[in-house]
Amino acid sequence: MKNLIKIGLVSIITAGSLFAGTYNVDTTHSNVGFKVKHMMISNVVGKFDKFNGSFEYDEKTKTLKSLTGNIDVNSINTENEKRDGHLKSKDFFDAKKFPKLTFKLEKVKDDKAYGVLTMKGVSKDVVLDFENNGIITDPWGNQRVGLEFSGKINRKDFGLNWNKTLEAGGVVVSEKVKLNIQVEGIKAK
Repeated sequence: MKNLIKIGLVSIITAGSLFAGTYNVDTTHSNVGFKVKHMMISNVVGKFDKFNGSFEYDEKTKTLKSLTGNIDVNSINTENEKRDGHLKSKDFFDAKKFPKLTFKLEKVKDDKAYGVLTMKGVSKDVVLDFENNGIITDPWGNQRVGLEFSGKINRKDFGLNWNKTLEAGGVVVSEKVKLNIQVEGIKAK
């Protein structure tokens, strides 16, 4: 009887893992973007062109179990070479000393994703809005999952402190940065 119970428990545990899959971020169909107020009247929109990551997705329950991502700071792209150079400097990201940003998901609860963001050597807990766009099989037989994350962070929490005060009041760059991240993952074979 004890052996039967052990076999039953092992079967239950194993069955749960049979439906979980590892997915690699398809960078050609994903985007790591941001938006920040400039001089309090407009927005600068940017993205990172180089990033990678992977995640575990339970295909049976359609839930995200884990996710890790790495972003190459030197790939920052705001469509302005001079501004991008300033963002890579010690005033902001200090890309020579801190060449990457990382994100590690801790958990998903309802429509919120909880994780740790590390930027410029500083790790902070962040909470992002989360949207699970589901799983499909593409025309070539690959399984794909779509995920979206959005939210706000305070750049000063991560040591990105540079700013200038405007004569009319306000500052050149807002402390708040809006994140907008779309991830499409393809199941690892």
